[in-house]
Amino acid sequence: MLPHRTLLQRLQTIAAGSTLLLLAACSTIDRGQPPVLQPNATWVVLPFANHTETPLAGNRAEAIAEALLHARGVGRVQRYPASTQQEALFDSGDAKRQEDVLAWARSQQAQYALTGAVDEWRYKVGVDGEPAAGVTLRIVDVATGNTLWSGAGGKSGWSREALSAVAQKLIRQLLDSGLAGAR
Repeated sequence: MLPHRTLLQRLQTIAAGSTLLLLAACSTIDRGQPPVLQPNATWVVLPFANHTETPLAGNRAEAIAEALLHARGVGRVQRYPASTQQEALFDSGDAKRQEDVLAWARSQQAQYALTGAVDEWRYKVGVDGEPAAGVTLRIVDVATGNTLWSGAGGKSGWSREALSAVAQKLIRQLLDSGLAGAR
């Protein structure tokens, strides 16, 4: 028979391992190395593509990303002035639209742009109806149009958690990685 202390330590180790396994199963994130960024630069949030069946999911992700950039204090942040109908009419992968939004960003004298795509934005079907979000983000050098950093992730939450909260956590994790190189 094991002493009480040893048994307790083993149970704690098993519980910790199980918790880590459970948390790892709830999200997946891949991201590049953070670029060196100027701390007080002007940023713009450009339109996010919506690859889901959820109306305005791209607009929702943009709003969260804009708020998180403000919260991080990266500098001045502006959002591309788009109508809600634009998301249904255009995909941000459209080369002409990309040129137009980058031209707008240059006219705002922005140094960096944040853009991306929403690949999942829904409550899963089933008994629990867990919220699930999938997002890709890119930090773009506005002057050149080159991608400085990109990251992609997916996250699901518990059945009583809001989809916006799950998406906010995911976008925050991605942005924290991308902005880690800000001097």
